[in-house]
Amino acid sequence: MKRKLDHEHLIQELQNPQLASLAPLYVISGDEPLLLVEACDALRAAATRLSYLERQRFTLDARSDWSAVLGSTQNVSLFGDKRLVDLSLPGGKPGKIGADTLIQLANMAAQNQLIDTTVILQLPRIDRATKNTKWCQALEQAACWTEVATVGRPALAHWIAQRLTRQAQSLESPSLEWMSDKVEGNLLAAFQEIQKLALIYPPGPISQEQLEHAVLNVARYSIFDLRDAMMSGQAARTLNILDGLQAEGETPILVLWAIGEEVRLLARLAQAQAKRQDISGLLRQFRVFGPREQLLRRALQNIPVSAWYPAIQHLHDLDKLIKGLKPDGKLADPWEELRRLSLRIAVLTQGRAKAA
Repeated sequence: MKRKLDHEHLIQELQNPQLASLAPLYVISGDEPLLLVEACDALRAAATRLSYLERQRFTLDARSDWSAVLGSTQNVSLFGDKRLVDLSLPGGKPGKIGADTLIQLANMAAQNQLIDTTVILQLPRIDRATKNTKWCQALEQAACWTEVATVGRPALAHWIAQRLTRQAQSLESPSLEWMSDKVEGNLLAAFQEIQKLALIYPPGPISQEQLEHAVLNVARYSIFDLRDAMMSGQAARTLNILDGLQAEGETPILVLWAIGEEVRLLARLAQAQAKRQDISGLLRQFRVFGPREQLLRRALQNIPVSAWYPAIQHLHDLDKLIKGLKPDGKLADPWEELRRLSLRIAVLTQGRAKAA
């Protein structure tokens, strides 16, 4: 029963009062805890409505006793009760025995051998290597598969608008962007703030003033958010993320490492490109794929090779500053110099992109 549903359509299907039965096998994968919990809770609620009276739960890894999993699907209830088997594989690596067990479960589901039993398997986000494994491919062919997408900053305003619509409330576009900035990187906090709006205000439009009165600044950022904002030419967001990292107690040396890794890689790529070399091999060598590869290629187009040498020197000066040695011409506060360096790259990327 190969099926793929996104998070929203899965929940809509499970909440349908006319739902008559569950699939024998569900796989839910992703790294967004709130959405994973919602999907699994919807499955459990649907199972309760459909008279699944037994539930067995297993949290597994490569060293677990996987025989108990198969045993839970084969034990026949004396009273013919339907059974929900709830599996969680937090590490995403089942090991050899676990992989064989998952393949067997997939085959049982495909051949309708899971009598009065539905299995739920929770996985983290599946990477490319894992997708090519036999156990993952077997599950994909047999299960109703839901891959929970991460709600990044570009999609966050739309996600908030959808959630507000569910509670008959709305915000204008600038207010949605404002709220997105306040809850970025913390979807659970965003969900809580949306629920708070439902408790404080009646249905209908919410003004910016009302929003600011209710919503806390609960944004959480990572050094990877900083990297992406800087290389996208988003100068204001770059500074906002740096402020957030500093407020959360992040160490300057880790922030410098994140910026430095990107600058040194780009300098190397820029040199290769200036020599008319194909940079695709270098990108594969450094395991750069997908959206990050697109960002780096765009930066190489927008920023001249000569710009990377001063940036590397700035990195060296910052390293000395963090270690207590103040280079000439630099500020005494490492965070201020981190702002100057990241802003320098972001503005240059932004300016060249606009010119193009």
